[in-house]
Amino acid sequence: MKNKKGFFLARWFKRAFMGNDHEVRDIMAEEQVQTPFRTMVRNFLGKRTVRVGIFGFVIIFLFVLIGPRYWVLDLSEQDSTLVNLPPSQDMMNVPSELRGKIVDIAAGRTYGVGLDTDGHLHTWGYTRITDKINIADIPEEVQKADLTMFAAGDDHVVALDADGQLYVWGNTRLQQGNFSSEMKKAMKAKDETWDIIQLEASNQFSAAVSSDGTLYLWGNSNVADIKLRKQYQGNIAKVALTSNEYICLLKDGTVAYTGYKDKGSAFAAIPASLQDEKVKDIASTSTTVAAVTEDGRVIVWGNAKNNERDVPAFSSPVSKLYGGRFHYTALLEDGTVVSWGANKYHQCDVPASVAHGADIRAIYTGNFQNYAVMSDGSVQTWGLKGFVLGTDGLGRDLLTRIVNGGRVTMTVGAISVIIATIIGVVLGGISGYFGGKADLLIMRIAEIVGGLPFIPFAMILSAVIGSRLDPTQKMYLIMVVLGVLSWTGTCRLVRAQILAQREMEYVTAAKAMGIKERTIVFRHILPNVISILLVSMTLDFATCMLTESSLSYLGFGIPLPTPTWGNLLTGANNSIVIQQYWWQWVFPATIFGICTICINMIGDGLRDAVDPKSAER
Repeated sequence: MKNKKGFFLARWFKRAFMGNDHEVRDIMAEEQVQTPFRTMVRNFLGKRTVRVGIFGFVIIFLFVLIGPRYWVLDLSEQDSTLVNLPPSQDMMNVPSELRGKIVDIAAGRTYGVGLDTDGHLHTWGYTRITDKINIADIPEEVQKADLTMFAAGDDHVVALDADGQLYVWGNTRLQQGNFSSEMKKAMKAKDETWDIIQLEASNQFSAAVSSDGTLYLWGNSNVADIKLRKQYQGNIAKVALTSNEYICLLKDGTVAYTGYKDKGSAFAAIPASLQDEKVKDIASTSTTVAAVTEDGRVIVWGNAKNNERDVPAFSSPVSKLYGGRFHYTALLEDGTVVSWGANKYHQCDVPASVAHGADIRAIYTGNFQNYAVMSDGSVQTWGLKGFVLGTDGLGRDLLTRIVNGGRVTMTVGAISVIIATIIGVVLGGISGYFGGKADLLIMRIAEIVGGLPFIPFAMILSAVIGSRLDPTQKMYLIMVVLGVLSWTGTCRLVRAQILAQREMEYVTAAKAMGIKERTIVFRHILPNVISILLVSMTLDFATCMLTESSLSYLGFGIPLPTPTWGNLLTGANNSIVIQQYWWQWVFPATIFGICTICINMIGDGLRDAVDPKSAER
């Protein structure tokens, strides 16, 4: 019985004080080989909070270190069509009840509208235009109508029924639903002048082409050229809408700019290569126009800024051309599908099941989305699915800005700590070891610097000097300011430790051996206080990150558009952002809070490991 009690007591003692090592060691042998450093490491890693802090910090650190390679930051990026989008990945999620029954699809800005074989309309994606306007709120009269075609614009949808009646829903506050007198007259007559063969919608304006070549334009004339010169009326075969202008394909196979803003318009300058060519199809992006010649070549002109002019080599002539916001998708005569232009949201990455001669029934292209309806009724999609963390008020991906902003914030915090540590160690070492007048002078300087109101002083300095600097230079300024004004605590800590260490026997022995005092301070004494210094640096790292973020939040730190975790929270000043666009401040605040908490956990664990008695206090 005694042996069993002794066995269980020994096993409990081993688990409690020696861990779960498989190798059984003698207690005295363990004490003999246990170095102070090993004891500190075991005490440090033995705490669950420390392990959680290390894990969290490492994940966030790798996230901001490697992430910018995949989420590349473009400081000039902004897109009015992607403003204030909530987190989602469903912009191309065609409803299951529509799959296999698709009659038509209209792809809008961030949403899609589909008509099934039963005559029912379906919507998907982000359909909200404003707080009170939602594309998904389809009017009852539209649901009951026998629709023949429809088109989706940036903020509205226009549809035509079998009786020639037009319907508009969505945003109609800017005359998107105000038809001209000629249109109303034609709709009422219901003769050949109102036999609509094409319906298009764009940014706050729409267009319809009838079989007799008449073009109807309506909408917001303040943002778009929606007038037509009379000599072209009756000769229109097709129209292609850009964000604020349009181009027409005439019945004789020529292309013409038929509006009134032809002077100075990039679209009015029809390429010379089209002068002697017959055109069979046209399409447009937001800033360019493209024409398909009879031999299947594609010619692009306009304000191309996103590689729209980089037309690839085709395996066969182009049969049909479609335009998104900054990209084109072409269906070739051999069934191959090719996309080119801007590819930030993978709108040009055609799936292999579609690209290589698949049996495609129809293709539909929106701003950043593509839909290919196959002969079996299935749908293949490629392009923008959504934003994992949403977008901000300028249409910028919040995940990209958080990743790159974290790298800036961590870099500023780390460099600031290094500067403060170097100054603090040098001045603290000199003050603590030599004492006397040097100690008196350095401590008085430390008191003066430490007595400065840090945040107001940094704000004044940043406002006075920072206005003359670009964002990169201002980032360097913030690093230097934080480092120069944060060294006093480290200086006092090093001084106190050296005051205690300089009376030790090993220092006396070093002096007796004739070792230089500079070497004694920095090669013999400092290594003995480095553990405490690491604790101070770890905690100061989180403090410097918080200080930089506070300055950026107040507008005196690193300015926009360069992101930091601090200036990403600037939107929290706005009550509308707090209430309606919660993701713009919740995600930056969450990752920043988790990061600083993890760093503080690590710092507290280091402090307890270096000074085990602190846990008893």
